Amino acid sequence: MKQSVKGLDLAKKLGISPLRGVEAVIKAQLIAAVIKEVQKQDLTHVELAKKSKLPRSAVTGILSGSLQKITIDRILRLVEAVGLLPELRLHKRAA
Repeated sequence: MKQSVKGLDLAKKLGISPLRGVEAVIKAQLIAAVIKEVQKQDLTHVELAKKSKLPRSAVTGILSGSLQKITIDRILRLVEAVGLLPELRLHKRAA
């Protein structure tokens, strides 16, 4: 299932705007990838905080699944810190 469809389904279920639903799905997928890589590299939250130049408390909050008040910018700093490169694909909506 594509991210936009998941996000739209999530938005409908939660009663939030479609864009917020898509944003939540993107954030969750990025965080899941970071968590997988953190485990693979056996990194601590302190080590990841140093690599990403984020406070350790922010790293812990993000990796625990908190999406509230977490910006894409901060998540992307974690993505970069673990050596990942995200890709984004866009497509036109079905008519």
